[in-house]
Amino acid sequence: MGYKTIRKQHNITFTERRSEFIAYICPVKTNDEAVDFINSIKAMHRKATHNVYAYILRENNITRYSDDGEPQGTAGVPVLDILQKNGLTDVCCVVTRYFGGILLGGGGLVRAYSTSAKLVVEDAGILDMCECYRTEIHMDYNMYSKVSYFLPQYEIKELSSKFEDEVFMEVLVKEQYFEPLRAKLIDVSNGKIDIEKSEKLFEDFSEMA
Repeated sequence: MGYKTIRKQHNITFTERRSEFIAYICPVKTNDEAVDFINSIKAMHRKATHNVYAYILRENNITRYSDDGEPQGTAGVPVLDILQKNGLTDVCCVVTRYFGGILLGGGGLVRAYSTSAKLVVEDAGILDMCECYRTEIHMDYNMYSKVSYFLPQYEIKELSSKFEDEVFMEVLVKEQYFEPLRAKLIDVSNGKIDIEKSEKLFEDFSEMA
């Protein structure tokens, strides 16, 4: 099973009727990392009116949010909703608000917090983390052009190629494509291509989409 998370820590500023919203987002893997990130933002903005947050973790399937004093359901839930709609996990988003003197009302708050979270997610970039195998392929030179032609059909990520006595390729193959790829290589080479998988890991395949 794969998952989606964000590419990098990022922040944006959004203004709605004189209230300033500063949205921060960060990849996190544990509850402690999420809490530390939230506390670091709160420390930066001790004079802010609110520091709203939401985070989702694969570890123990944790999902948490806080309105931090905003009317119930108008802040933390909209931020969490944006994370969930984007299918994100292992991510924490904090939206800091400095009140500008004009009340936004319940609907206005929901829109402002949703927009802040949406903008920071888009700017941070989304990673499509897929379970895959690090795979080594050894072949004769006369097979290289044929293999290079059909490898993209299996959405592989090429890590390296070496051309010595034979061609050596190191690629990442999504878990569900490994056996079909192995069968294809054996078929086109009459069993003369070696393909060996090693470690299993998660890797970003967002550029393959």
